[in-house]
Amino acid sequence: MKRFAIPVLAAIAGVGFVITLYLVFSYAQLAQELYFNQKIFYYHVAHAFMLFAAVGVCGVCSLVYLKKRDPRWDDVALASAEVAVAFGAVVLATGSIWARAAWGVWWTWEKRLTMSLLLWLVLVGYVLVRRFAGASAERLAAGLAVFGTVGIPFIYAMVDKSDHHPQSGAGGAAATLPPDMALVMWLSVLTFSFWCAALIVSRVSSARAEREVRELREKALDAGILS
Repeated sequence: MKRFAIPVLAAIAGVGFVITLYLVFSYAQLAQELYFNQKIFYYHVAHAFMLFAAVGVCGVCSLVYLKKRDPRWDDVALASAEVAVAFGAVVLATGSIWARAAWGVWWTWEKRLTMSLLLWLVLVGYVLVRRFAGASAERLAAGLAVFGTVGIPFIYAMVDKSDHHPQSGAGGAAATLPPDMALVMWLSVLTFSFWCAALIVSRVSSARAEREVRELREKALDAGILS
């Protein structure tokens, strides 16, 4: 069953992307003040949801790893962090395009935008620590992951009426969308959730294979087979 998980998830995501792409341009209404620039909203929000989800998985798995020292949890944390870096880069890029169309600037140092950038830099730091920190890399990176996860609720909530960025929650932009726009947005979120899951499962498999190779090499070195 596991061997089919990745292609099935990827296939569902591919079909969903085609459907949502069609609905974005043919079904969802057009915001007259932004014209086609508004269409990036459906992908920006979906990637932001996946960023938070991947960071949450990374943080929880890192916390369990710190407690149990089971490398299988660390494999999932590493995979989720790398996927989160990719989704975070898309969030920042699409957010900048949206900001230029909506506010006339590519970037503004508002609370949510600044914290989102810091979260992405923490994730990049996680990946760099895992690659270059040596024997203590797993524990140091796990601490970074937990630190980054704690910031997610603040990023979600720290928007007030003085900010350009739309607010979240029950009265926020996503919750008050017209039915056609809301349908397309949530379909986009669902589509990218399958894609996110496919990427994480794929990377977990490769991370575990890499760990097994390292362990075999260490055993071979200890046995004098390799020099």
